[in-house]
Amino acid sequence: MTSPSFSAPLPTSGPTSGPASGAASSDSEAGAAATAPRTAGATTSQRRDVVVGVLAVQGDVREHVATIESLGGRAVPVRRPSELPAIDGLIIPGGESTTIDKLTRTFGLAEPLRELIAGGLPVYGSCAGMILLSDVIADPSTDRLGNPQQTLGGLDMVVRRNAFGRQRESFEADLDFQGLATTGSAAGEDPVRAVFIRAPWVEKVGDGVQVLAQVPAAETPQAGPPAAGEAAGEHGAEADLAPVARIVAVRSGNLLATSFHPEVTGERRVHELFIRMIRGEA
Repeated sequence: MTSPSFSAPLPTSGPTSGPASGAASSDSEAGAAATAPRTAGATTSQRRDVVVGVLAVQGDVREHVATIESLGGRAVPVRRPSELPAIDGLIIPGGESTTIDKLTRTFGLAEPLRELIAGGLPVYGSCAGMILLSDVIADPSTDRLGNPQQTLGGLDMVVRRNAFGRQRESFEADLDFQGLATTGSAAGEDPVRAVFIRAPWVEKVGDGVQVLAQVPAAETPQAGPPAAGEAAGEHGAEADLAPVARIVAVRSGNLLATSFHPEVTGERRVHELFIRMIRGEA
């Protein structure tokens, strides 16, 4: 279930600036990259195709590229700030959120991406990508100096890393997912078969975040420990007695995030929704 808007300062694991420990600073390309990408959100009549960048510093990049291309879009890997102006939207793939965080800062991508997200660039994050788009991580990883991992931010929500368990506790579930359209043989109202691999869940959303899908209570584990700054019991009086439905897909404006991996099952409707978002059709 969703939670009300945040009424108190959130933990400090949200998007912050600054280089990673021991990382190289951004090169001179970063400033140019922060300019607007190629007419993101324009209609198809204004251009022939959609160019979707896939952040390619770590994670399941090839699967996202293949899915976008199967839908008629053009997908390009993004590893440098200079490649950002050529894209209409960006996918942040699943992988290791801590590694993606460190590498985007090392390669000078973090600040340009924050600026583009704030400026309205359509971005879809799956699994680790959802964590990177969240404003706050309930249980951030820390480096050897004790600094919490950072996010790119943009989604007014709190996520919990690896909330559904470890690798051996990966599972699949059928989800009701709002906003999908018929794609190939799959009707828009058909359930989404979702694969959860060390997946996060969303613990709180702000007023501007729309919940698109939840894992039913019967299929979720119990709530984790309180996040930093939370009082015990903020999860609800019954949090320790029974599991609750968990938010696993959200949208806010041009930002879309899922805690599961549609790209590994042949499920194309989530990516099709993202392409329609880029074109201003959804």
